[in-house]
Amino acid sequence: MAESNFVDYVKIFCRSGKGGAGSVHLHRDKLTRKGGPDGGNGGRGGHVIVKGNRQFWTLLHLKYKKHVFAVNGTNGSKALKTGADGDDVFVEVPLGTVAKNAETDEILFEITENDDQKILIRGGRGGLGNANFKSSTNRTPRYAQPGEKGEENWFIFELKILADIGLVGFPNAGKSTLLSVVSAAKPRIADYPFTTLVPNLGIVQYRDNRSFVMADIPGIIEGAHEGKGLGIRFLRHIERNSVLLFMVPADNLEIHNEYKILLNELKQYNPELLDKKRILAISKSDLLDDELKQELEKDLPDIPHIFISAVQNRGINKLKDLIWTTLNE
Repeated sequence: MAESNFVDYVKIFCRSGKGGAGSVHLHRDKLTRKGGPDGGNGGRGGHVIVKGNRQFWTLLHLKYKKHVFAVNGTNGSKALKTGADGDDVFVEVPLGTVAKNAETDEILFEITENDDQKILIRGGRGGLGNANFKSSTNRTPRYAQPGEKGEENWFIFELKILADIGLVGFPNAGKSTLLSVVSAAKPRIADYPFTTLVPNLGIVQYRDNRSFVMADIPGIIEGAHEGKGLGIRFLRHIERNSVLLFMVPADNLEIHNEYKILLNELKQYNPELLDKKRILAISKSDLLDDELKQELEKDLPDIPHIFISAVQNRGINKLKDLIWTTLNE
């Protein structure tokens, strides 16, 4: 996905439709000179509805759509005719989108299923016609209700990528290279920090036509939870991953320490991330001989780990097996 096409944050002003007014009308025809009230009710104003669409991977289509207005309901009329409801407006979003109130930052709901629909703001109710106010003491009411006003507010949509596996590591840990080897994804790869500026998704084919989704999250640095480097811009994408695959390159002499720094950044951002299952992959292990691997084994964290080399395709199938087993525990 091109960096310019990946949008995971938009702010939109939304307004629901106003309800139609109730009608004030007394029945008259050539046979009836003084009939009773027959004013109909007004129609409901249109809702603004958020709908999940699995065909979307980004909020790009909403980037330049700053205003969303639903249609007003129409007024009631004589002969007890109810006005037409205003058309609802659907805002389609990718799965994993969170809707927030822009003023309070309150999370309103999340969209996680295809065709899942949530009403963002409701349209105003239609007013009651004068026929509703007829009573034994008031046979010909000459008043009706106005329609309710619609609601309006600024809302924020944030995308949190839905993936089975989230790759976590410092820049140049080999995350993009691994994703390019195990899937058809084509992330940018180069030997300098912050090569990856947007999350990349890849579908990894496994045995017996099974598969899982892997997300390459842009590199974290120490202090990311405070806004350093790429800051917390992409940390939220890790929240929606089932398993976190930590990647530390083999040329780092303090693998356990780097793992602890990464883990601390996640903890500072959201302590609940520590509840997720974790795997450690020591990348670029083609630089190591068996003796060095044995030395490194003594100081590795107490989680499932594996030595891999994406460039030489070493340990990749074993890594897939480990991931699949962890996903299905």
